[in-house]
Amino acid sequence: MDIPETMKRSEPPLILVLCTGNSCRSHLAEGILRRELGDRFRVASAGSKPAGYVHPLAIRAMREIGIDISGHSSKHMDEFLSQDVDTVITVCGNADQACPMFPGQVNRHHFPFDDPAHAQGTEEERYAVFTRVRDEIGRVFTAYAAGRVDEKNRAREN
Repeated sequence: MDIPETMKRSEPPLILVLCTGNSCRSHLAEGILRRELGDRFRVASAGSKPAGYVHPLAIRAMREIGIDISGHSSKHMDEFLSQDVDTVITVCGNADQACPMFPGQVNRHHFPFDDPAHAQGTEEERYAVFTRVRDEIGRVFTAYAAGRVDEKNRAREN
């Protein structure tokens, strides 16, 4: 039986990363996942109460590791309610509690991280918190991405 062309060109699964403000943590995770997953998955981030901007220190922290998130924007999670979302990952407790079910949602994960937007001190002291959280997110999401790639490769083999 032939598979229709429209089915052959289906979009990759969407992974949605949620936090409350969608200004720091979710963008850090989105950038890392996009780098690690390439075009195997679509990755987006959003918030339950979006701040309306991506924090400049988050942009700086990601630039330091070669990832440009300066073109990202702060979005409300409701923008994704009409899309098939394969996986929802929350990176803060508030987003985890406020998270609705999305159409097509298969997976749900919660990986909590400190919010660097609340860091106190000089700019360099606050930046140190951003880089610490970026590195923590990097370790978790790099491992997560490797698992998803392995899972997708196993599915192709079967």
